[in-house]
Amino acid sequence: MHSDWAAAAERAVVTRHLRRLWGLPGTALARSGWPPTLDQRAHRHWNYWWQAHFLDCLVDAQHRDPTPARASTIDRFVSTMKLRNSGTWRNPYYDDLAWLGLALQRTGRDVTFFLDELRGAWTTEGGGGIWWRRGDRFKNAPANGPAAILHARAGDVERARDLLYWMERTLVDPGTGLVRDGLRVDSNDLVQEIYTYCQGVFLGACLELSEVDLARRTVRAVAAHCAPGGTLHGQGGGDGGLFAGILARYLALAAHRLPAGPEADAARSLVLASADSCWTGAADAAGGPLFSPDWSEPAPTAPPSPGHPSRDLSVQVGAWMLLESAATL
Repeated sequence: MHSDWAAAAERAVVTRHLRRLWGLPGTALARSGWPPTLDQRAHRHWNYWWQAHFLDCLVDAQHRDPTPARASTIDRFVSTMKLRNSGTWRNPYYDDLAWLGLALQRTGRDVTFFLDELRGAWTTEGGGGIWWRRGDRFKNAPANGPAAILHARAGDVERARDLLYWMERTLVDPGTGLVRDGLRVDSNDLVQEIYTYCQGVFLGACLELSEVDLARRTVRAVAAHCAPGGTLHGQGGGDGGLFAGILARYLALAAHRLPAGPEADAARSLVLASADSCWTGAADAAGGPLFSPDWSEPAPTAPPSPGHPSRDLSVQVGAWMLLESAATL
């Protein structure tokens, strides 16, 4: 059942969003909205990390149901991303680099460039950790979490632990176990907002480093505070459209990797309950289901009105990611 849902989500998102770049043969890139604006048709709206997660979901689908056609799409997508990014992988945001590095690593490509960029972002200011973006004075979970996962998967366990332990010391609320957003280094001010994204990347880093106690604590915190009624809560459109999907990805990994017990069961239940709500609330649209930005609420009638978050690629990829995660369970 969940594999069928994931396949339907893939067809829908690919049908509505994947197009040639500037009409060039042999290219493929995801439009950032549907129905697209003129700017989106021309791929002027460039959101590097949304595209990285689109690629990651293509890889998920290839693991679920490998086909030569999708393998070819993945190759075209990777080369087109680099073309659209002016022939380079460079980006001022270290979280964006980490996400694309993770997706590319899963395709078997060399990610030395990404690892070198992330190593260069480490400083001792604020107690350690890497910056959110080049030239900024903010260190946060959205950058340090995926960087820790990438370093761990690449075999640099020491740097991965440094990043995880910086988050543990600096960002985790000792009362709830939730991971706060980040630290403004110059003023030493903690940004207190709680995002599902931050819980997901911290959990992922814990799992890669076999920090079982920290992972269990994070699952308990998520179940208690981030999933009213058992469904992971949404955080709107734009970048927020990906947040719950990222958490679902690492909850599914926790269900596989944690020792049998209440936390592994809770992680599994959160993903499957969220998938059920997401699927049930979807609307019929061109190519397949259109998903809501909040899985506990129904999606709008398609096509969504101008400005509605369901138009955003991020929202649709976030739901696709959830359903691929559910399919692994």
